[in-house]
Amino acid sequence: MGVVVKLAGARDPKARLAPLVALVEEDMVHVNRIILDRARSNVELIPELARHLIDSGGKRLRPMLTLAAAKLCNYGDDGHVRLAASVEFMHTATLLHDDVVDESNLRRGKTAARLLWGNEASVLVGDFLLGQAFKMMVDVGSLGALRILSDAAAVIAEGEVMQLITAKNTETTEDDYLAVIDAKTAALFAAAAEVGAAVAERPKSEAAALRSYGRNLGLAFQLVDDALDYSGEPSMLGKSVGDDFREGMITLPVVLCYRRGTSTERAFWERTLKEGDSDDDDLAEAMRLMARHNALHDTMERARHYGSIARDALAIFPESEPKAALLETIEFCVDRPF
Repeated sequence: MGVVVKLAGARDPKARLAPLVALVEEDMVHVNRIILDRARSNVELIPELARHLIDSGGKRLRPMLTLAAAKLCNYGDDGHVRLAASVEFMHTATLLHDDVVDESNLRRGKTAARLLWGNEASVLVGDFLLGQAFKMMVDVGSLGALRILSDAAAVIAEGEVMQLITAKNTETTEDDYLAVIDAKTAALFAAAAEVGAAVAERPKSEAAALRSYGRNLGLAFQLVDDALDYSGEPSMLGKSVGDDFREGMITLPVVLCYRRGTSTERAFWERTLKEGDSDDDDLAEAMRLMARHNALHDTMERARHYGSIARDALAIFPESEPKAALLETIEFCVDRPF
């Protein structure tokens, strides 16, 4: 039995994203063309595996942020298109690596690449995509953009290691978990937005504002994902409800439940997540505990908090179509329906 959390004034999330999609539609045609071109290789397995994930229907939110940020900064050349493609390749590589580390079976509703081609191939193709991403960054010729995205790549890798340390650890604190998602998820959102200012050679204040916007948007996005795993629709998630639970993932709703629970309830989380001894009945019990301790509601409140910070970060920019689209994107991230 799921838990439904209604959001005030919620509407179709696609409508929330529509201004951003419309703003960058023409540029995204070029981004998608570059992505397909750069995924080519004489090694047949590489494009086959890469296309499996590239064609699986992701929102391409991160590269759209790069394009919109560049427009916000009045950038007039085409380097932002290649940087957006670089950002998407970095994200795709991270997903391939994540699925191996997390032993995931589904990605965006499709069989994970690791199950079709193996862990080794998934990791190596992810490395190929990272290499292509950095080649495109060099082609753009912006040292500032290269620094931002290379720094993000290192932070994301650190986040992967941090997640390994916290995996199945029921003693994980909220601060521990926020540090993980700050590195694993928010770092790329932050870089995706900041490079828009870097390639346009805008002042440090604007670059810092876009970095803050992206980081806090990324934190909000991941926290909502955490909550949706225990209450969302599979069609919205691109995976089954409860996948995090079945994989023993320690996310914020679990952290809150464990901290607030009785000794008996903590024993439940230790058995199901730490020891991996769980079944479908246990998922229903996990959802019951989420409701009892307001874990999903409070996770959403955290997400809204970071969304508010992202909104304030853009206040230094004058009103414009790109700014309006980026602000509406915050609502998309925190207003996804349960």
